[in-house]
Amino acid sequence: MGRHSRKGPEATRRDTGTAEGTGAERGTGRRGRDSATPPAREGHSPFRDAPQARGGHPEQRESGGGWGTVPQPPYDNRRDPAGPGGQDVFRARQAAVARQQAAQREAERRTTGPATGTAALIPGPRREFLEAFDAAPSRPAPPAPPEDTARTSEEPDGTDGAPDDEGDGDGRGPKEGKGRTFTGIAAAAVTTVLAVVVAGQVARDSGGPADSPASSGVDRQDSGDASRSVDRQTPQAQRQEAAPLSYAQKMATAFPLAADLKASGAFEAVPGLAKAPGKGQKYRYRIDVEKGLGLDPGLFAEAVQKTLNDDRSWAHDGAMTFERISSGDPDFVITLASPGTTGVWCAKSGLDTTEDNVSCDSAATDRVMINAYRWAQGASTFGADKLLSYRQMLINHEVGHRLGHNHVNCRTPGAPAPVMQQQTKTLDIDGIKCLPNPWVHPGS
Repeated sequence: MGRHSRKGPEATRRDTGTAEGTGAERGTGRRGRDSATPPAREGHSPFRDAPQARGGHPEQRESGGGWGTVPQPPYDNRRDPAGPGGQDVFRARQAAVARQQAAQREAERRTTGPATGTAALIPGPRREFLEAFDAAPSRPAPPAPPEDTARTSEEPDGTDGAPDDEGDGDGRGPKEGKGRTFTGIAAAAVTTVLAVVVAGQVARDSGGPADSPASSGVDRQDSGDASRSVDRQTPQAQRQEAAPLSYAQKMATAFPLAADLKASGAFEAVPGLAKAPGKGQKYRYRIDVEKGLGLDPGLFAEAVQKTLNDDRSWAHDGAMTFERISSGDPDFVITLASPGTTGVWCAKSGLDTTEDNVSCDSAATDRVMINAYRWAQGASTFGADKLLSYRQMLINHEVGHRLGHNHVNCRTPGAPAPVMQQQTKTLDIDGIKCLPNPWVHPGS
């Protein structure tokens, strides 16, 4: 219905200020005219002795345009004045008023377009567009249908409900339709932008999905922190994981190595010097490791030095002390070699280590051979949980041969086996079963 509800005859009379029987045309949107008022061409005549102002808005004082007109000269409602030249003056005034009215209609026609039907339309913002800004809609308001812009003489479009004060009764052309269409599109676009902004603000306030990846919503931040707390370890756990394994941990860890491996056969001395800690008889030794084993030479060298100089070992009561060197003339060479290379060097002293894949002291040479397979994997007699003890036994047993000790078997059931017993092979000899033992003096 446009900006106002459809008005009946009662509304028309009330708005125009005319009463029945005064000559007002009902339903035409035109203001009643005094019978004594001469017509000014076509259209409406101005009020007597009052400047012509469109829409009855004294506060709208713009000159010209769609909201008002320039002040008009007073209209003389008298008939031809008496006296000489009176009729010429009357006609001149009437012609001046007609020209001003024509100029004003032409200016408004160019600004707002011609009228539709018999009633002129006062241009102005449509109420549905104004209401769109009073309350933010949840969705963009669709533009008004084209037929809503067409109005009849029974649907006046004044800003205050009053009929137009002027109009030529011509039908409005396509310019008004385009203007209203553009106005509707612009208002709908502004409404859409406002709706999007309001929806985005509400979504951000509620932590909803409107928060884009570029923004940092509270919910997403919380969930991100939660996921990081689950996936990421605590600083203490990271420090523990990043910390290197201790000597005992490394000595208790098995390493992969094939039982039939035969490596390059070339040896490389472990660099560095580890001085003898005691004051007993000093033995100087060097450590060689076969190339291509993939084992840690430093760990092996550290294990030999700590084991031999332990008070439970051959250094008991300060009787001996051992010093590792990497150059010069050693008393013997402790060699870590693959099973195949160990067999070669043990065979030089008439010893067969291939049958049980064991180690030996190749007495005909300067090498004490430690089988790398046994060093890496241990033996079933000690088990996987006593790998540290087995490695200590392996060093003490083979160096004991170099120091002149032969094999010794267990004599007391349930007692620790002698370090010179072949514990890699068995702990049960002649029905006497003993416990695994890595030390020369286990009770010390």
